[in-house]
Amino acid sequence: MHDEVEMTDALSRLLETRDWLMADGATGTNLFNMGLASGDAPELWNADEPAKIAKLYSLAVDAGSDLFLTNSFGGNASRLKLHNAQNRVRELNRLAAEIGREVADKRDRPVIVAGSMGPTGEIFAPMGTLTHELAVEMFHEQAEGLKEGGADVLWVETISAPEEYKAAAEACHLAGMPWCGTMSFDTAGRTMMGLTSQAMVTMVEKLPHPPLAFGANCGVGASDLLRTVLGFAATGTERPIIAKGNAGIPKYVDGHIHYDGTPELMAEYAVMARDCGATIIGGCCGTMAEHLVAMREALETRPRGERPTLEDISAKLGGFSSEDDGLGEGGAKRERRGRRRG
Repeated sequence: MHDEVEMTDALSRLLETRDWLMADGATGTNLFNMGLASGDAPELWNADEPAKIAKLYSLAVDAGSDLFLTNSFGGNASRLKLHNAQNRVRELNRLAAEIGREVADKRDRPVIVAGSMGPTGEIFAPMGTLTHELAVEMFHEQAEGLKEGGADVLWVETISAPEEYKAAAEACHLAGMPWCGTMSFDTAGRTMMGLTSQAMVTMVEKLPHPPLAFGANCGVGASDLLRTVLGFAATGTERPIIAKGNAGIPKYVDGHIHYDGTPELMAEYAVMARDCGATIIGGCCGTMAEHLVAMREALETRPRGERPTLEDISAKLGGFSSEDDGLGEGGAKRERRGRRRG
């Protein structure tokens, strides 16, 4: 029965008609520009400032996004507990999706509302206190709220631990929802918990309830993210790959974090992400509407090219943050990398 649900979900239908989809940009960066104070929970704005959240979603859709993430990244009980809002998980996630549904349904083209679910912030046993059961319960509570609000698909993102990814997968299954899931490869080509791009593909394919699409988000800069996408593509996976890279590298400017990526750089990144093998392409931290407009235009007007080499990527988007992509001697691109010193 569940397979039938997946065949008819809105994202799968859209993926059948298009060879690339554009996702959205940053949530936090845009909300800080609208007055969210550092340290405050963005999710509370779903109840307190719904017009601003509708504006956030509309900025992405107006710029050409086919899919946007709901304002629910930290909407699990563990994260909301820091703001004494752990009893509001269902409500805040439902509102995040409801506002999104309203924005999407006004359009004359299909726009996918993706229910964002970020990490719990807890460490798994034996190092920490989080168990598989607790993690599943936390994600499931969030998933049910997003489902109730009308999300088309659940979108697990910025995960570092394979255990957490697996728990989220189970929670999405319990909610009877299709899902996508990305991890953050921010530590010399690996996730903070040591997973490589190729190890992620192996894990994803073994899941009893695999995602519709998988990939990488956030991390360091756009170059590193595309190196990870090449790692996914080198496995020969046929599952759609997601690339959601930051708009350049974070720099401190006047006490604020500023991402140095221009719209031109992000246009270059979007086309290269597609040519590296990604199907769903968006931006993460620092990616604003003007970046998305440039990305959409580039994806629509620039023809597909050969799969970029690491030299191509570093020449156009800047050098890598580490010499290694975490794959070591077995890496598909070792011989090309050896010649580049950056």
